[in-house]
Amino acid sequence: MKLQSKRTTALVAFTLTAVLSLTACGGGDAETDAATGGEGGEGGGELSLTMLPKNLGNPYFDTSTAGAEEAAEELGAAIEEVGPETASPDAQVQYINTAAQQGVGGLIVSANDPTAICDAIEEAQGAGTKVVTFDSDTSPECRDLFVNQATPEGIAAKQLELIAEQIGGAGEIAILSASANATNQNAWIEMMEAELESNADYAGIELVDIVYGDDEDQKSFDQTEALLQNHPDLKGIISPTTVGIAAAARYLQDSESKGQVALTGLGTPNQMRPYVEDGTVEAFALWNPGDLGYLATFATAALINGDITGEEGDTFEAGRLGEFTVEADGVVVLGEPFVFDAENIADFDF
Repeated sequence: MKLQSKRTTALVAFTLTAVLSLTACGGGDAETDAATGGEGGEGGGELSLTMLPKNLGNPYFDTSTAGAEEAAEELGAAIEEVGPETASPDAQVQYINTAAQQGVGGLIVSANDPTAICDAIEEAQGAGTKVVTFDSDTSPECRDLFVNQATPEGIAAKQLELIAEQIGGAGEIAILSASANATNQNAWIEMMEAELESNADYAGIELVDIVYGDDEDQKSFDQTEALLQNHPDLKGIISPTTVGIAAAARYLQDSESKGQVALTGLGTPNQMRPYVEDGTVEAFALWNPGDLGYLATFATAALINGDITGEEGDTFEAGRLGEFTVEADGVVVLGEPFVFDAENIADFDF
């Protein structure tokens, strides 16, 4: 694939999870150490990072890059964003190879495939580059750390918390999911079902139906209509899929159920903004990709500087986000999903 031209960013308050070419001070061994992040980054050069999202021009990754740039400025790091026009693993390999050849200290990658880029990552690591995945992981053995946006347990718990708040802790609810065999969706639903059965705080809530829109807009729209017809006492809908929640909101917006049936789940600010602004949806969740890029950048710097090795139990500071601990398999979790509502949704563009 033809390489897309690189965008070198000034280190401003918002940053991309990026990797930068290092400008080293001095010469000889010090220059080499600085370029690779060796000796804790004490070679006298600027910390260099390269950010490799799944693809460029994606508003979600533009936001994560902005967070990375914010972190890079605080760290005094140089940062460069590179990437393909379309999200494919083959297209990412050439950027990984280039970063290794340039001797950057750290590479931050949202992987388009769990294994296809592993050989290239291994070569980069052999050249002294620390590799951190974010948003989308490789196999654990391929990278040094994975910065995960949220745990399945956290995603499930947040959706239940939101619907309970919006229906006053009591009433019938339903779930509008993606496909019946969607692994992540099913895991969240199982966790929500278990929590509803075991948590006394949800004793007044009854899950009456689970339907599937197959991540198709029209089918999800139709399933929302069917839920309301089949369950006239329905108080709320959880849709843990960005396609489903938007389709359900569109149906509710022009129905008599607007303001009567609560809707929450997982969505993006750009798709959900009109429904929040007109009161169809009170609040929904996802995660803040800006914070994700910010954390990934601090984690990469901690590896380069020798503050952590990526072993379970390692701890490091991540600026305004505070202290984080490396968990099993080299995973660092950002935290609970981020809640979007009328007060903050205008602050985001993805």
